[in-house]
Formats: sequence, structure tokens, C-alpha cells
Amino acid sequence: KKIVVKPSWEDYEKQEGDLIIELDPGMAFGTGTHETTSMCIRELENYVDETKTVFDIGCGSGILAIAAAQKRETWSYGEEKGISKENCEINNVSDKVVVKHGSLFEVVDSKADVIVANIIADIIKILAKDVSKFLKDDGVFISSGIILAKIDEVCQALEENGFEIVKVERLGEWSAIVSKLK
Repeated sequence: KKIVVKPSWEDYEKQEGDLIIELDPGMAFGTGTHETTSMCIRELENYVDETKTVFDIGCGSGILAIAAAQKRETWSYGEEKGISKENCEINNVSDKVVVKHGSLFEVVDSKADVIVANIIADIIKILAKDVSKFLKDDGVFISSGIILAKIDEVCQALEENGFEIVKVERLGEWSAIVSKLK
């Protein structure tokens, strides 16, 4: 709604209310143009405010952490630590985003209000087993990277692990699932 993703090599004239993310994805996934990324950003806009802490799992370019950090402290975990950190610096959110290399399960011992994972369906099914340990009781898990044919499988895995499906969004051949603990 308000977030505009601008490639670092393009000019853009800011409109009133725009929250601009300047991005150079390097070799990482996450430029904002893919359906899964845009659905995650929309859901982050719906669920993140200045009171929420966000964990971004599989941070890629850092775009989701940067989008969330427009309003709140964000922790980002993944393999692409270098480009995530660089993009946080470019967007002046380095003081709000902590980028850590490694699995969420290995490098964190706290809980978040919102966890976002734009990965793939099979990994989200695995995450469903343990992600609740890192989510506050009233927290929200936003997952995407799910092809339409795998929606039911992911929903089932989430429900079997104590989640209630709040919303399933579809865009093109992809979906995003918003769930919360029961």
C-alpha cells in the first residue's frame, strides 16, 4: 500500500506517504517484483506496527526485514547475510535490523510478534513443527513461496502443529498463508 521498492540504479520521485526501499539484490532472491515477495510485504503492512518485533527467516536480499523495519525492530536470519546487511545500510535501517547467519532455531532465544518466511512449501512444512517456539502467543506466521498446488499440504502441516489459518492469499501461481497459534 505504501511501500515502494526502487532498484538502486533507478530514479524515483517520492510521493506523499511512500515508504521507499532502495534495493540491490545482488545474487540474493527478493527484489519485490515476485508475487511471493509482494504478498509478504502486503501482509507485513497489515500486521506490523511500531509495537511489533519481526523475525524474517531466509532473508535473501533483506527486503522483508527492511519493509518491516520501516516501523519496528526486525531480526533477519539467513544465508545471504552480506547483501542483507548492505541493503539495510542503504535504507538506513541498520539500527533496527539485526542480521544473523544461520537457522532461526540455532541463533535466537526470544519470541516475535510476527515471523515471515518466504521460502518454499516443503521448508515451511518443516518450519511448522518448531516455529511456534519463537512466536508470541498472539503472534502471526506469514509464509509464502508456496505454489498453488501445495496450499492444502502447507495448511495441513500448520494446523497439525497448532496453527489456525487466518488467510490464504493467491497471486499468479503462488500463495501466501497467514496463520496464528490456536
